[in-house]
Amino acid sequence: MAADAGFDPSAAALAATSTCAHCQREIPSSNIDLHSAHCARNLQKCEHCGEMVARKLMDEHYNESHAPVSCTLCKEIIAHEIWDLHKSEQCPQRIVACEYCEFELPAVELHEHQDVCGNRTEFCQTCKKYIRLREWIGHELQCHANTNGSAQSSSARTIPEREVRPPPPVRPPRPIHGAQHKRLLFTIAVTGIAVMIGSILFQREESF
Repeated sequence: MAADAGFDPSAAALAATSTCAHCQREIPSSNIDLHSAHCARNLQKCEHCGEMVARKLMDEHYNESHAPVSCTLCKEIIAHEIWDLHKSEQCPQRIVACEYCEFELPAVELHEHQDVCGNRTEFCQTCKKYIRLREWIGHELQCHANTNGSAQSSSARTIPEREVRPPPPVRPPRPIHGAQHKRLLFTIAVTGIAVMIGSILFQREESF
């Protein structure tokens, strides 16, 4: 009884909907007759995309969304659905840049141009050789890797040699034995006497 007392027939009527036979939209049942008359008179379903479009705008909708497009570069007629793909990737007359010299030219001429351009050479400052442009990226990676590896290997070879190589041994002076000592004193004495005699003779010659 309490539930029946709270029931509002007017609210239930507002919540009820009906499907429009023309546009297939759910419309409040209270407005379905008015909507159906207006919809059939003013709206038209697009046969290409199914969108409901105002009858007076149907031609504009078709031209903007579905009409084939004439490419101004290659003069081909392109379906609207693939127009963006044609412009960016498929048109043979679209302008592209050479990956070696960045010169811009039609895509149809790119392959022949890059065959010639990629065979040009540039001087590698690292290995002091002339390298083809088409091989430049791979060469640069390999050349730098080899250079860094050689530098590390050279460093690893030279440092241990400095650490391992011992200093040259210092030989102690050989001791002078008795006989050698006597010969040394005799040599010194003879040398001293010879110097004295030479000095006396030189002084006599000067006095004369």
